[in-house]
Amino acid sequence: MFFSMGHMLWAGAAWAAGVKPMTIGCIQMTLALSIMIINRAFFVNGFKSVLHGAANMDTLVALGSGVSFLWSVYVLLKPETELSSLYFESAAMILTLITVGKMLEARSKGKTTNALKDLIKLAPETARILRDGDEIEVPTDEVQIGDVIIVKAGEKIPVDAEIIEGHTAVDESALTGESMPVDKKKGDSISAATISLSGYVKARATRVGEDTTLAQIIELVSDAAATKAPIARMADKIAGVFVPIVIGIAIVVFAIWMFIGVGTAAALTRAVAVLVISCPCAMGLATPVAIMAGSGAGARRGILFKTAASLEETGRIEIVALDKTGTLTGGEPAVTDVYMAEGIKEEELLDVAAALEARSEHPLARAICKYIKVMTTRISDFEEVPGKGVQAFIIEGRDAVPIVGGSAKFVLTAAGMNETGVEELLGSAETILTGENALFNDLAAVSGQDSPECRLILSIAQAQKDTEEYSYMGKTRIYFTKGRVLLGVIAVADSIREDSAAAVAELKVLGIHTVMLTGDKKAAAEAIAAEVGVDEVVAEVLPDGKEAVIRQLMEKGKTAMVGDGINDAPALTRADVGIAIGAGTDVALDSADVVLVHSSIADLAAAIRLGRKTLRIIKQNLFWAFFYNILLIPLAAGAYTALFNGWTLSPMIAAAAMSLSSFCVCTNALRLNKGY
Repeated sequence: MFFSMGHMLWAGAAWAAGVKPMTIGCIQMTLALSIMIINRAFFVNGFKSVLHGAANMDTLVALGSGVSFLWSVYVLLKPETELSSLYFESAAMILTLITVGKMLEARSKGKTTNALKDLIKLAPETARILRDGDEIEVPTDEVQIGDVIIVKAGEKIPVDAEIIEGHTAVDESALTGESMPVDKKKGDSISAATISLSGYVKARATRVGEDTTLAQIIELVSDAAATKAPIARMADKIAGVFVPIVIGIAIVVFAIWMFIGVGTAAALTRAVAVLVISCPCAMGLATPVAIMAGSGAGARRGILFKTAASLEETGRIEIVALDKTGTLTGGEPAVTDVYMAEGIKEEELLDVAAALEARSEHPLARAICKYIKVMTTRISDFEEVPGKGVQAFIIEGRDAVPIVGGSAKFVLTAAGMNETGVEELLGSAETILTGENALFNDLAAVSGQDSPECRLILSIAQAQKDTEEYSYMGKTRIYFTKGRVLLGVIAVADSIREDSAAAVAELKVLGIHTVMLTGDKKAAAEAIAAEVGVDEVVAEVLPDGKEAVIRQLMEKGKTAMVGDGINDAPALTRADVGIAIGAGTDVALDSADVVLVHSSIADLAAAIRLGRKTLRIIKQNLFWAFFYNILLIPLAAGAYTALFNGWTLSPMIAAAAMSLSSFCVCTNALRLNKGY
């Protein structure tokens, strides 16, 4: 730009005065040619697209730059070189400005490969198996169907298998996204990449290699990424029509002026001016500059758009599918309710609960200890029965009083009752309270209505009735007894985020249809959905089920999937826009197109508003870019010469017009910084 226009400025006038125009022209040509060689891909792709009958933005770039350069070379070779007739700076700046926009877009692409790599890393590299009675360690891919694997507490399960000995609590969040651990016993199935939290189990391999649940999720992510359609750029669509029209106009202009008889040089100058004034700078900047401004505005808010396409598509969202665990809810167990039995003080219940759960490693126990915080009671003979509960003794005077915590069935059997009878009693708690339960009536007839056993059964039946809604809402009820007296019930569940309801309400204001996807039971999911306010619930779905639901929703409108877990990766990749919570897993973050850094779905509405505003800016920019061409192409063609007393388009005006159009586009895009 200095060598092309510096001689017109006072700072460069003295320097230019002592240099021949041919020398300045040669310097410009050398610099422009180097830039054209570096960016030769524009010319290769642009002219290839013309040969295939599908002109695009590269065609405009190649034409604007190439014709400007060739004409400038022609002018430079004339006996009298006029610097004002050279367009070398146009040839170089077209390529430079467009390359900057393309570079910013290209840096963000190619994330799916990282997501697949992280998924593959989930499976442990080695497995412990039994061979000929010996415990050996082998690579996971050498495990065969029928092999007996051994898994200890804290270890990842290497393959899908069925437990043949032992019991454990398994963290299945890697596959299902549900934070609550699942108790597993003999006969239950376990999946690769899940984590055994306690116990020691032997299991027989049922699915290995590409047949495991994890491998199927990897395949889903890969397939979804391969079939996800790219966004058709608005500018490219318009360019397909615009390019032939501009070329046609230039040819017609040349022919008309030749017919009038102004000479080849003058006719060619005006034809080239048409092509130069049709330079795609403003059109090329219309999208990337708005994307740059929008991405920057989002980043300051903690909303990261990985690609230009993701920002554009976010503005077109009509349906939002929300994962429950970790997205609408906190993602880890927490105490939600405390129910005291009649005549029991809360301090007594919490003291016993803390004393029991403090020694357990179960996630539900940790949630209770986190809620209570302080433990004052000392216990002895602590015992944890995996999948059922905990029990111990406290010393009161000379007596050792048993304390128990766990399921209703466990606390009754721990009190010495028959397990089969307990199941029958608990299955009909309502009949116990109404006096219609024959088994309880027989027990009362033998031991007396006021016996410790009967009072315990009655109090548990009453607690079951009073806390029945906990179960419907997906909460786990833990009963605590001291001696043969029920102290109360503590409910533990994945708690709803404080901002979830407000965020969903804001989405509705934007006209977004909201859907909650979860692996939870339907009753529990509907209870949470009612509290949060989503429009639709799809419950009891596994990872492949979520991906299938997303495909169905996409048939109804532009769909975004919001999630945080590995199990969400296929759905995040399949959706028109995948949006990950910032605190989610690396796989979810890599699979998503947009990341909410602050881990709050309150930012989701802001992301959609920003996307919509960016789309409006892009459309406005394209309008003004084409309005500029419609206004100035006739001027370049010489159409106003007779009408306006000899108006023509000088190179200086053309350069100023191109700069002004680009300036308007950039200034308009900066309005995205004013809020959304």
